[in-house]
Amino acid sequence: MAAKKAPRYSAEERRAQAEQLHESIAEKVAALTDSDEWRRFLDFTRGFHAYSLNNVLLILAQHPTASRVAGFRSWQEKGRQVRKGERGIRIFGYSTRKITDANGDVEIDADGNPKTRAVFPILSVFDIEQTDPIDPAAATPGTIAKQLHGEDHSDLYRKVAAHLEATGWNVETTEIPGAKNGYTDPAARRVVIDANLSPAHRAKTALHELAHIVLEHVEDLDAYARHRGIKEYEAESVAYVVSGMLGIDTSEYSIGYVAEWTNGDVDAIRSTAANVLHAVHTIATVLVDEPTAEEAG
Repeated sequence: MAAKKAPRYSAEERRAQAEQLHESIAEKVAALTDSDEWRRFLDFTRGFHAYSLNNVLLILAQHPTASRVAGFRSWQEKGRQVRKGERGIRIFGYSTRKITDANGDVEIDADGNPKTRAVFPILSVFDIEQTDPIDPAAATPGTIAKQLHGEDHSDLYRKVAAHLEATGWNVETTEIPGAKNGYTDPAARRVVIDANLSPAHRAKTALHELAHIVLEHVEDLDAYARHRGIKEYEAESVAYVVSGMLGIDTSEYSIGYVAEWTNGDVDAIRSTAANVLHAVHTIATVLVDEPTAEEAG
């Protein structure tokens, strides 16, 4: 089947279309957060530990595709079991220990309280993709972002891959374990997409990774780890808007994804509109307005 061509619009019409699509993200997230599905999702995610920046960096260095991590027993309490043979992600814990003297007696400070010192034991945690539901019939909702199905009628994946390769990136499709759909490896200048995705979802994922590159999220791992939520929902917002400009509706996945990373905060979505729309303009200039063979000829 021939690639579906997006309608031609003026620059002003494109800008208005992009702004309308971006605003629709906030509206759809607001609707989602008023649903029973969202409440079930919050019940599942409640209680996950917020890790320090250093531990986030450690997690990403050992397990780049990690999205949600917890300890072995914490996963059991949430109805999931770490699979046998899975390797733990090593992080630093925190606790305090009483200080004792040479006789083994606890030292006391000037206020009469036991003296303590901080200790940082090494702990093991596991990502959700390293676990399975204990009871498959009552599987807990790890995500509310639903996979896309169908074809890539706009030939979006080819366009994204061609642009990435033209700008010095290698694009690979291979099986990625777990729930991760794709990732960008800036050190090796490569973008990796899960080979098991449908054509439609493969195209959207490639666009999401291109957005990370255009938004310069991949330039600084520390900054990415520190503001991971913002960077993830910005990239997905770009993917949603550009896809929409091509007549592709990615709501089934994108709205849930953005809602997860913003915790349903509509104001947060609107606060990054300038960054998102700037990236949309940059990408749309290459992908949406790409001339046909007849026009280029």
